[in-house]
Amino acid sequence: MLMSTDQLAISLIIITTFGLFVWGRWRYDIVSIVALFALVLIDKILGGKSSSLIEDPSQAFMGFGHPAVVTVAAVLIISRALRNSGVVDLIVRHVKPFTNKQTVHITSLSGVIAILSAFMNNVGALALMLPVTLKTAWDQKRSPSILLMPIAFASILGGMITMIGTPPNIIIANLRKEQQQQILSRALSDSSSQAAAYLDHLNILKESFEPAPFGLFDFSPVGGVIAILGVLFVALVGWRLVPKEKQIKPSSGSLFSLDQYVTEIRFPEGSTLIGESAEEINRITGDKLTLIRYIDGEGKVKPLNQDNRIKAGDQFLTMADPGDLKEIMDEYGLRLTEEMRYRIDSLKDEDTTFIEVVVSPESPLVGRGRSYLRRRSSNHLILMAVARQDKPIHKRLGKVQFRVGDVLLLQGPEEELKNNILSLDLLPLAEREIEVGVFSKVSYALLIFAVAILLSMLSIVPTTVSFIGAILVYVFSGILPVRDLYKNIDWPVIVLLGAMIPLSNALQSTGSTTLIADQVVSMTQGLPTWSIIALIMVITMCLSDIINNAATALIMAPISVGIAISMGVNMDPFLMSVAVGASCAFLTPIGHQCNALILGPGGYRFSDYWRMGLPLEIIIVAAGTPLILHFWPL
Repeated sequence: MLMSTDQLAISLIIITTFGLFVWGRWRYDIVSIVALFALVLIDKILGGKSSSLIEDPSQAFMGFGHPAVVTVAAVLIISRALRNSGVVDLIVRHVKPFTNKQTVHITSLSGVIAILSAFMNNVGALALMLPVTLKTAWDQKRSPSILLMPIAFASILGGMITMIGTPPNIIIANLRKEQQQQILSRALSDSSSQAAAYLDHLNILKESFEPAPFGLFDFSPVGGVIAILGVLFVALVGWRLVPKEKQIKPSSGSLFSLDQYVTEIRFPEGSTLIGESAEEINRITGDKLTLIRYIDGEGKVKPLNQDNRIKAGDQFLTMADPGDLKEIMDEYGLRLTEEMRYRIDSLKDEDTTFIEVVVSPESPLVGRGRSYLRRRSSNHLILMAVARQDKPIHKRLGKVQFRVGDVLLLQGPEEELKNNILSLDLLPLAEREIEVGVFSKVSYALLIFAVAILLSMLSIVPTTVSFIGAILVYVFSGILPVRDLYKNIDWPVIVLLGAMIPLSNALQSTGSTTLIADQVVSMTQGLPTWSIIALIMVITMCLSDIINNAATALIMAPISVGIAISMGVNMDPFLMSVAVGASCAFLTPIGHQCNALILGPGGYRFSDYWRMGLPLEIIIVAAGTPLILHFWPL
C-alpha cells in the first residue's frame, strides 16, 4: 500500500526521533522539542490546512496541558509531600529488623520499595531507599551490588500496580479515553466506517457509549501479580545472577567498595615511586592505584605510555578507591595536583569533611561540570573525585560533565555540604543516618492522599483535579512548603510528554497507525490473538530498553489500538500489553532512570543488567499475556 505525503512525513519524523533517542547525543527532552518543531515546520511546508499533521500550528504546545502531563507532575509533587510528612521514614524504620538474613534483607527492601512505587513516583521511591540500602549493606557487611539491582527493578515493577505509579500507565489511561472518543466520533459521522463496524462488532451502543480512561486500580490485577512475581524472582533468584566479582563483601572504610574514582595526582620530589613505570606502579601498589592518563605541562590529557619512567613533577589521572588512595599517597609520598591543592588550602581553616553523593535525575548538575558546582556552592565545595561505571573517564576533573548515577567525592564544611546536597538534589551515600520525619503528620498526609484517591475512584472528580486538591491541602497545612512545590518535578519528562503528544496525535490523524496496524495484522494472519498481544508487549519492551518509556507508550498505544480495530477485538488488552511492556526496561542502564541511578553506587557494567533483566522480562511476558487476557477479555 502506497503511503501519502503526510504519512511519509510523520514516519520520517518518528524514525529520526527514535534514532536521536538511541544515539543519546542530546537529552530526550531536547530531542522531543526538535521533533515538535519539525512537525510544525513540515506541516507548514506541506500546505498548512491541507496537511493532516497538526490541526493548528498555534496549538502545537497544547500537549503541555494534556491530563497525562498534569497528572505526572502532580504525582511527583505528592511524592515530595509524602516524603516530607515522614511516611517513608516510618516504613523504613520498621524494615531495619529484617536485614539480618540476606534473602530476607533483599526481599524486605524490594517489597517495601515496590509498595512505595505503586503510590509515588518510582524514581523518587528509589532515591529515598538508596541511602538506606547502602547503609544496611555496610552494617551487614554485604555487597551493595546484590541489593541495588533488585531494589531498582522492584521500584519499576511496583510502578505497574496503579495508574499513578509510572508515567506510561498515566499516558495509557488517558489515551484510552481519547481513542474511544475518536472511534465514537468517526462512527457517528459515518455509519459505514471501520469505526462503526468495530463498535457494532463489539455490540457497543453508540448512543449510550461513554468514553472513559482507565481507573486508578484498573492496572492492579495484572500489574500487581506481575510485581509480586517479579519481586519474588529478584529477591530469591535474580541477585544470584549478578556477576560473582560484584558479590564480594565490602572491605574498605568506604560505605561501598568502589575502585573507579578518577582524580588527579602528582609525583613530587622525594616520592619513592619516581623512576618506576606505570605498569610497575600497579604491581607495587597491588593494583590499588591505576594511572590512566598523563597530564602534560599545559594541563592537557594525553594517552599513557606504560613503559615511560615517572619523573618528579609528573601529573596523572588515576583510578582508585578513596580509602586506598589516601593510604597509597601517604605511603609513597604522592600529592594532589596543584590546582586541587589550591582549592583545599582555601578551606583549611574550615570544619571540613568528605562525603560521597550520587547525581540524581533531578539534579541541576546533570550535563554540567565542576565550574557549575563551584558557582552553585559559592566555592564552598571541592570536587575531589568522580566515579562512573559505564564508561571510563579520561578527562581532567574540570572537563567532566556529570551524568545521572555518577558518584562524586566532595569535600567542604559540614554545614555547607548538607545545604548544597539538598539544593543540588544529590543523594548522600556515606555517614547517612535514616532521617526521622515529622511523624505527627503521617496520619494526616495519608488521609489527604486517601481522600484524593477515593474521589478519583468514585469518579466524583477526575484524577488530575483530585490530586491538585491534595497538593493545595498539603501546601496550606505546611506539609509541603512552597519552596518544595516544584522541586521534585522531573521537568525533562514533562517537556518530553508535552512535545511528544502532538506527534502521537499526528501518527493517528494521518492514518499511519491504521496503516501500520493493517500491516501487522496481515503479517500475523492465522496466529492466535494471544501471540499478537505478546508480540506487542515484546516490541514495546525492546523500545523501552533503549528510549524513554513515556515516549514508547505514546507511540505504541495508538498503533496497538489500530491493530485491535483491524482485528475487531476489544482494545483494552492491547493497551494493557503496551502499559506492561513500556514499564519493563530491565536490559540496559539507559532504559529507565532507576537503572541509571544505581549504575555508579552498584559498580555495575552496561552488560550486567541483562543477566537479571532478560529472565525477568521473559517471566513477565509469559505471565503477563494470560493475565491480560483473563482480566481484560477480547
